Amino acid sequence: MFRRDTDECGTSGSSSLLGLRIASIFIIGLGSVFGALFPVLARRSKYFSIPKSLFDFAKYFGSGVIIATSFIHLLSPAIEELSSPCLPEGWSEYPYALALCLLSIFAIFIVELVAFRWGTAILTKIGIRHDAHGHDSGSHTAHGPEGEMMTSNSSSKDVESSGMSQDPQSETHQHSDSKLDSAVAQVIGVAVLEFGVVLHSVLIGLTLAVNESFKILFVVLVFHQTFEGLGLGSRLAFMSLPSKYNYIPVLGALLFGITTPVGIAVGLGLRTAYSPNTPTALMVSGILDSLSAGILIYTGLVELLAHEFLFNKEMMEGSNTQIAYALTAMLLGCGLMALLGKWA
Repeated sequence: MFRRDTDECGTSGSSSLLGLRIASIFIIGLGSVFGALFPVLARRSKYFSIPKSLFDFAKYFGSGVIIATSFIHLLSPAIEELSSPCLPEGWSEYPYALALCLLSIFAIFIVELVAFRWGTAILTKIGIRHDAHGHDSGSHTAHGPEGEMMTSNSSSKDVESSGMSQDPQSETHQHSDSKLDSAVAQVIGVAVLEFGVVLHSVLIGLTLAVNESFKILFVVLVFHQTFEGLGLGSRLAFMSLPSKYNYIPVLGALLFGITTPVGIAVGLGLRTAYSPNTPTALMVSGILDSLSAGILIYTGLVELLAHEFLFNKEMMEGSNTQIAYALTAMLLGCGLMALLGKWA
């Protein structure tokens, strides 16, 4: 990991290749939107006959991309930025990047824990038994379409075992509330993931706009954003929401698509005044990278890996071929994204 020369601290960003830098707003934006939006639209479209295995590949490939992004593209730069010689000496006396990442992981965990305990308590009061994470049945409702079936099946079994008939109106109301709860859980899970990804995308757009090694970074970021968009889009595509909320996955994909272009545009507007080497820029970027890394580490390892494999009944009871296929896709995504870390 290289160290900056203190003479470089505070130098302004590069304004060379201005035309290509402006073009990168649209090129990277197109790649980002395509990567995030295509899985969502393809899964809904009647004109695309895409096999489920391909969607599964995109989903697990995306999980690998997100995990590699957290460690290689966020945590590593954060450590470098917050230990830069451009910063006051006190910043080098403690591993602040790792501490902030740790803080972010536990903050997300506590927020999610409180949110689900609160939601479960409310549902219990109105007579609905629902496990938002699907631990009872081995599936995970917050991040997959199997949650609605789990809730419905559990309700049916409870009624059968009690030997009582259930009022149709009550059953409809219970199913509607359970479906809404499942939708809220999914939105919370994906919102946490998107927040970390979007924050990262804005920062790399800002960096690209003023970086001296623009050509190499530009090419790498086209692939970087397309892969990252694919990872997010595959999650958005598999959200199971009530029909009136079907716009949320599309909105999430478009939001991701515009973040890096916005970062580039802001960076170009400030290119004569902004430098990524100034102490303020290093502190802001390092802190945000550390917090984003914690968000994506928690989301990638807990919400994606654990719940897609360990708590997923389909995976636990699936064939060895199915497991191998999912693992290969995930490791490929992780490996390719980690490789891009050599240049960006």
